Amino acid sequence: LAADQPLSLQAHPSTELAKRGFALENAAGIPISDANRNYKDPFHKPELICALTEFEALCGFREPTETVRVLAGLEVPELDHYLSLLSGQPDADGVRALFSTLVTLPQTRLGPLLAGVQEQAMNKLAAGESEFAAEYRTALELGERYPGDWGVLAALMMNRITLQAGEALFLPAGNPHAYLSGVGVEIMANSDNVLRGGLTPKHVDVPELMRVLDFSGGDREILQGQRREGDELYYPTTAPEFELSRLDLAGEHTGTMVELASRGPQILLCTDGSFELVTSAGAVLPLRRGQSAWVSAKDSKVNVWGQGTIYRATVGCSD
Repeated sequence: LAADQPLSLQAHPSTELAKRGFALENAAGIPISDANRNYKDPFHKPELICALTEFEALCGFREPTETVRVLAGLEVPELDHYLSLLSGQPDADGVRALFSTLVTLPQTRLGPLLAGVQEQAMNKLAAGESEFAAEYRTALELGERYPGDWGVLAALMMNRITLQAGEALFLPAGNPHAYLSGVGVEIMANSDNVLRGGLTPKHVDVPELMRVLDFSGGDREILQGQRREGDELYYPTTAPEFELSRLDLAGEHTGTMVELASRGPQILLCTDGSFELVTSAGAVLPLRRGQSAWVSAKDSKVNVWGQGTIYRATVGCSD
């Protein structure tokens, strides 16, 4: 995934909500190809993003008292009026109340509010008040790219995260997120179900998004990868459909032959260096930077030789 510009604010449904939504839209006779359809299938869509370069993202709602500090720090009187919804109830219900109020504001009230937020964000940055500089800068950038979009306010309620190369985020059902910039390896369950809330010209369904969202606040875990035997790091998640791992062969490990076994098919992506793959049938396949290889389930293992980095996608654990 190469995000050259901010991607839409979105979340994915649980299996239960996906089945319900898919059935309801089928019963309503909405074609699968309809651009205004929310549910293209009855499946959930957990996903993981692992950074190849520095990667900027919004992920999950911030801890409520911190959100109050970020918003209050702008010193926008019109915003303070709504902020009491969260400061008076700094929990998931308060986040829901503030979010639902802001997302349903008529444009006549949203426009002046956004203008005030952007003006004050600019003033704070110009004055060198840097505690929330990243959050305020992001609001300005989003406001320039998506003028009049309420997602600018939503961004100020979310965790602003910078991943370094090799770090990853797991996004379970209901997690609001928006990728801002950077290059990463993205892996997910096989589904097209996306509920968008803003920062996009595509279909936005606020009521359905509200049903899907997880409003609990707090920091999101940045996955560093856990070492498996040898030189492979894997990124643990609760998704049974996939697992992502990384194999680094360099320095003293250069020229090492590594066996990669799997109980299902694999996709191997070379992001640095060059390798040779030897399948269980004896076939030899060169793999260079930017190339990927499909290893079928009948090849229960593949030997890898070379120098560089390979990312490996396999099926996850079902237990």
